This record gives sequence, structure tokens and C-alpha cells, in this order.
Amino acid sequence: MGALADAVLLAAVAVGSVRCARGMLRARWPRRSPAAAILLWQALGLAGGLAAVGALLAIGASGQPTRQGVAGGLASLARRLAYGQLVAPGQPLALTCIRLTALVAGFALLTALCGVLVMAFADAVAARRRQRELLALLAHGDPKVPGALVIDYPAAAAYCLPGIRSQIVVSVGTLDLLAPAELTAVLAHERAHLRARHDLVLIPFTSLRRALPKSRVIAESYRTVALLVEMMADDRALRVRGLLARELATALLRFGTAGSDGAPPGALAAAEGELTARVNRLLAPPPPLPRAAQATVVLAAAVLVATPLLLLVIP
Repeated sequence: MGALADAVLLAAVAVGSVRCARGMLRARWPRRSPAAAILLWQALGLAGGLAAVGALLAIGASGQPTRQGVAGGLASLARRLAYGQLVAPGQPLALTCIRLTALVAGFALLTALCGVLVMAFADAVAARRRQRELLALLAHGDPKVPGALVIDYPAAAAYCLPGIRSQIVVSVGTLDLLAPAELTAVLAHERAHLRARHDLVLIPFTSLRRALPKSRVIAESYRTVALLVEMMADDRALRVRGLLARELATALLRFGTAGSDGAPPGALAAAEGELTARVNRLLAPPPPLPRAAQATVVLAAAVLVATPLLLLVIP
């Protein structure tokens, strides 16, 4: 297949990823299986980015004399440029300029996407470092919450700081607000965040939101994935022996009524997300997605990511 045909297919994958993302925003099934839905969201983002970059690179590689695919065409173009041959034999100068412009745009887009991803990760790490420095001065241990730090703060707050030295933090206001069983549920929720490293799930969507702050689709996608992350932590918290969904739901309601403070930058809080939706899901859980449907979602995610990669590599 020629590089120009690859460019058309890659552009179709990029557009299709955006359309699928819009469909996911309206879908109801993700709340039945947050883990599978998050996997599909990640695949859509990765496939869309790869396809958009790949389409531009494919246009840049389309002027090669033989059908080598995108990767082969780029290698051939690099060899030509190394020998100072800017225009391929028999190719109009205007067409060559268009291809080189697409090539530069493709590498610029790739650099921008990687750059905002690295910046989002670096900002999260820096924010957690500042939080740990503050906690070293202000927080203390408490036998009521073994393994967690307590801050003398009257408002209700409970969050975790992921990382190598992960920490769970609760406020004195939270200890006064929640019953022991409810506090146990909140701590289980935060431990679920830490074990699954949900912060890493959100970083790509945080970086996209930073790159395109006025995009409504990206903003809604971020909120949707953040809610699914909270729901997944709720589900994992309920695996703790003796923990009831009612206790976690009551804790969330108390946080909502008390006007709980959100998580600081770089942290994840139990009271984040749409509390009403989470409470309703805990008290009236929807039927889980059948295993066959979950397997289909996983397969679709794999196909989504593999398609642009294969189009870029296979001649």
C-alpha cells in the first residue's frame, strides 16, 4: 500500500477516534465496567494521537519512487536529504513543498504531544513534592488512622499522594465527621487509588486538556475518565472484607453535605467526581458488564492501538 493511501486511512482512524470519544461521552455502559471503559478511553487517545501524527508523516513520505510504506518512505526521504537532494527526480517543487510542510507539521505535533505529557507528569511530581514538604511540617500520626497522616484542619478532607513514597492524608474535620466504619471505607478507597496508580491514568488526559484548553470534547473526556477512576476505586474498596457499600456511600454524602475540600494538585481525593452519581451507583449498583462484552472492549482497544502502528510500519 502506498504512503498516500496510508495517510487517508490514518486520517480516518484519527477522525474515527474523535467520533468514538463523543459516543463514549453519551454511553451508559462504562459505569457498569469502569476498568474496561478506562482502557478503551486510553486506547482512543493513543490511537487518535498516533493516527494524527502518522497521517501527516505519511503525506510527507508519499513522494518516494517505490511503495515502501510510511516508515520506509521516511527512511528513503532521510537518505535523500542526507545527500542534499531536496526534490525527488520527476517531482514538482510545489508538491515537494507540500510534503515537507506535512512532514514538519507531523514531527511538530509529535513533539507537542510528548512535551505536554512530560510537563503534566513533571508538574504532578513537583506538586506532590511540595505537598510532602508541607506535610512534614504540619501532619502527624494518629492511632485512629494507622498508616495515614492527620492534619489539624477543621474542614473535611481526605486524599492520597501517589508515588514511590505514597501517603494518605485525612483532616481532623474528617475524623470528627465520619463514623469509624465510614472512615474505614474512605481509607480503603484511597488505598485503591494508590495500589492501581490511578494518577497515571489521568496524566494523558490532563496533558491533552492543557494542550487544548478550549476543547469541550477533551474537557468532558477528562471529567468522564476522572469519574470512572473514582468509580473504579469505589469498586476496589468494596472488596475489603466486611466493608459495605452503604458505609462508603454515607461517607461520600457526609463529605458532600459538609462541603469537603477537593484534592490538592497532584493528589486524588475520595470526594472527587460526581458524588451523586457515585452514591447512586453504590446504593443501586448496575449489573456488571458480561465477561464477553468486557473481552470485546479489550479487543477493540487493542485493535485501535495496533491499527495506526501497523499502517505506519507495514509497506
